[in-house]
Amino acid sequence: MDKTNFLDDLQRRLAALLANTPAADVQKNMKALLAQQFSRLELVTRDELDLQVQVLQRTREKLEALEKRVEVLEAAVGRTTAA
Repeated sequence: MDKTNFLDDLQRRLAALLANTPAADVQKNMKALLAQQFSRLELVTRDELDLQVQVLQRTREKLEALEKRVEVLEAAVGRTTAA
């Protein structure tokens, strides 16, 4: 169960529990408290994480290509100086 579903489920359960009580404001206060605590944790969404994973993968691929290119150039320089 992801965080969004968990929070939605928690909110629904709290609403059902509190609907018939004079403490209906507790739901709003609890939701605000949870939102405040989660914002302090500096959480990211799954979409943001997936995007960063893709960026990291592309960066790794570029780095590997550049490393291979440097090896080729170093080998060429080594042959030139040895000749």
